[in-house]
Amino acid sequence: MNRIAGKSSKLIRLFVVSLFALTLIGCGFVASVPWIRNADNNQVVNIGDSIFALSGEIQDFLHAYAGQTFRRYAVSGAEITGGVLAPSVASQYNTARSDNPDIDIIFMDGGGNDILLPAIAFDPYDCKTQWYEWGKLSSSCKSFIDDIYVETVNLLNDMYADGVDHVIYQGYYYTKDTWLMQLDDLEEAIDYGDVRLAQACQNSAVNCTFIDPRSTIKDSDIKSDAIHPTTSGSQKLANLIWPVLAPLL
Repeated sequence: MNRIAGKSSKLIRLFVVSLFALTLIGCGFVASVPWIRNADNNQVVNIGDSIFALSGEIQDFLHAYAGQTFRRYAVSGAEITGGVLAPSVASQYNTARSDNPDIDIIFMDGGGNDILLPAIAFDPYDCKTQWYEWGKLSSSCKSFIDDIYVETVNLLNDMYADGVDHVIYQGYYYTKDTWLMQLDDLEEAIDYGDVRLAQACQNSAVNCTFIDPRSTIKDSDIKSDAIHPTTSGSQKLANLIWPVLAPLL
């Protein structure tokens, strides 16, 4: 019975995410800058979702700071391991290894779409905290995020086994309310998600540094889509990554 219920849950998740992702693509939101498969420094690789991939500005700033380019495989709409319309973060990593397995440093994010896409669609895991819930995140959402934690640890452990020296894992900032999206009620899910992603970073075998942007990114640093960083937001995120990345180069 539990196995059947688990399969049904995965099918529901796949349907909801696919439906919403199709909607986003139809509206023109899910776009990605081109991959960089051959760079000045091929040993440094970026993977992740649209926080990196929509504008590419975070990496543009890092390239300017470093005076060299890095490989990039991040794709808008990516989940950690799932998804049918965008290469997952795990598959991005596999593609990077296929291109060139000599990877020393990875800077990345992941897990945000796993939570965000279902929540925006029909919120099947009850990850939005309504006013009457008094800021208490549902147990179903916590359980769902705990599953993402496991997937993340497994991916980071795979990187360790493949010889990656260091991972810089960027967490998520608070989304905001706009006329287009009402996402202020995801704060508790983002808080719990960042805690679990930081724990995944700490508990995996690879040398991993977690970056928490919640106190840095303000509403003014987020585009009118309520999710993605503006140029100022991208620069702030790059400025959080750079002090960790620079000594490793």
